[in-house]
Amino acid sequence: MDDWLAHRVRASPDSLALVDADTDREWSFRDLDSEVEETARRLSGLGVEPGDHVGVLMETRPAFVRLVFAVQRVGATLVPLNARLAPAELAAQVETADVHVVVTEAESEDDALDAAGDVPVASVDPPARDGVTALDEHDARTPDATLDVSDTLALPFTSGTTGDPKAVRLTHANFLAAASASAFRLGVLPTDRWLCPLSMYHMGGLSIVLRSVLYGTTAVVQRGFDAQRTLDNLDAYDCTGVSLVPTMLRRMLDAGTFPDSLRFVLVGGAPTPVDLREDAVDRGVPVYPSYGMTEAASQIATGTPAETEAAPDSVGRPLMGYDVTVAGPDGELPQGEVGAIHVDSPSITPGYYDAPDANADAFTQYGFATGDAGYLDESGRLHVLNRQSDRIITGGENVHPAEVLEVLRDHPAVAEAAVVGIADPEWGERVAALVVADGDLDATTLQEFCRERLAGYKVPRTVAFADDIPRTASGTVDREAVRDALAAAADV
Repeated sequence: MDDWLAHRVRASPDSLALVDADTDREWSFRDLDSEVEETARRLSGLGVEPGDHVGVLMETRPAFVRLVFAVQRVGATLVPLNARLAPAELAAQVETADVHVVVTEAESEDDALDAAGDVPVASVDPPARDGVTALDEHDARTPDATLDVSDTLALPFTSGTTGDPKAVRLTHANFLAAASASAFRLGVLPTDRWLCPLSMYHMGGLSIVLRSVLYGTTAVVQRGFDAQRTLDNLDAYDCTGVSLVPTMLRRMLDAGTFPDSLRFVLVGGAPTPVDLREDAVDRGVPVYPSYGMTEAASQIATGTPAETEAAPDSVGRPLMGYDVTVAGPDGELPQGEVGAIHVDSPSITPGYYDAPDANADAFTQYGFATGDAGYLDESGRLHVLNRQSDRIITGGENVHPAEVLEVLRDHPAVAEAAVVGIADPEWGERVAALVVADGDLDATTLQEFCRERLAGYKVPRTVAFADDIPRTASGTVDREAVRDALAAAADV
C-alpha cells in the first residue's frame, strides 16, 4: 500500500490541498506531494527507517503537515509531542515511545534538545544550538517502504485513567475507519475547506489534516488560536468546517460573527455547555457537539443540530459502525441508567504501546472502557455525565491529580496536599490544590515551583491552605469537601 498522499495525488493532483492562513500560501496535492517527497528523502538521509518512531515537536504549520505524510512515506510511525509540556515530561514521552529521532522547529528547539537525551534532534528551521541539525541539510535518500493497513500510523499520547503517560497505537485502519464514520455524520463536499486552529499534536488537529487528504478536500491551517483571527480566516478562505473546543467557541461568539459559509462547527475536547450551544445556535452557528478520545482516533458520537435541539445535554448518537454499551458491575444496563461507557468500533486502538497492564484494564467484553460515566436515552443518544476517574479536563487538556500531587509533595514546605478540579467559567475546570504547609509557604511560590516541573495547564490555578486535608471515615481524601474548600477560596 502506498501512503495516503500518494494515492490522493493520483486521483486529484490539481485540487487545492493546503492553505497556510498565516502566509496565504497554497498547495495543490501535486505541490504538497513534491514537498513531502523531499521531506521523506531528508528523513531517510537522517537515518529514519521503516518501523522507526519519529517524534515531532512543533505547533501547527505546513512543515508539520509535510512531516505527517513524509513519516508515512518512509514507513515510520509519527509520535506527536505536546509542545506545551515541560522538558522533563517530554523526556518521559520520548523514552516511553522509543523515539528514534525528534524533529522540531525554532520555537521548540531548546525543549527538544533538553528532552531528547541521546536521541538525534533535527529542525525544519535553521538550528540555533549545537546538537541540532537542519533537516534539509541531510543527504537525500529515496525511501523504500511498503505499508499495510495494520501498521501503526501514529503514537499520540494520552494521560489515561491512571495519570501515567501512555502512547496510543493507532493504525492506518483505525484512522481510515474514523474518517469514514465522521464523513457519514458530517457529510463531505468537494468544495469543503476545514480550518484547523488546533494543535496538530492533539487528535483533533491531526485528524483534520489526515481526513482532508482522504476526502480530497482542503485543509486550512493556522498557528495558534486567536478568536478574531480565527473568525477572519473562516471568512477569508470560505471555510465550510472548523474544529474547536468549547472555550474557543465562547471566545469567538464574544468576538464577532461566524460566516455563512460554514456547514459544521465540530466542538469537542470537553463537554459543550447547553447554554453555549444554545447561544451559538441562536446566532446561526451550526454546532455539532462531539464526544471522542484519542483511543478512538477522535469522534465516538456527534450530535447534529437537530438531535441536540431535541436533547440539549446529549452528544448525539454514536457514529456509523460504533457500538456503545453502558454497563454496570452486573452487566449491560438498560436505556436511561447511568453506568460505565464502553465503545467497540474499527477505529479503536489495538492497545497502548508497551503497556500490558493498562491494556488488560482497558479492554472488556463490551469493548474499550472509556473511563467515562453516562447513559443512552430511549432514542439512542449518548449522554456523558462525568469521568469515572478523577481526571481534570481544563480547556480540552487532560490532567491527572496524582501527577500534580507528586510534584507538590516534592516541595519541602508541603506536608500534605489534595488536587481536584473545580468549576471554571472559561476552561470548564481548573486545577486546584488544597495544601497543608510545613513552614512558610504562599500560593505564588508554590505555583512557580510547579511551573518549573509541569506544563502550564497542569499548574494549580487555585491554591488554598488548610490545617488538615478533609478525609472520609475510611481515611481517603474527601474530594467533595476539598472542592468546597477550594471553590470558596476561589470565589467561583
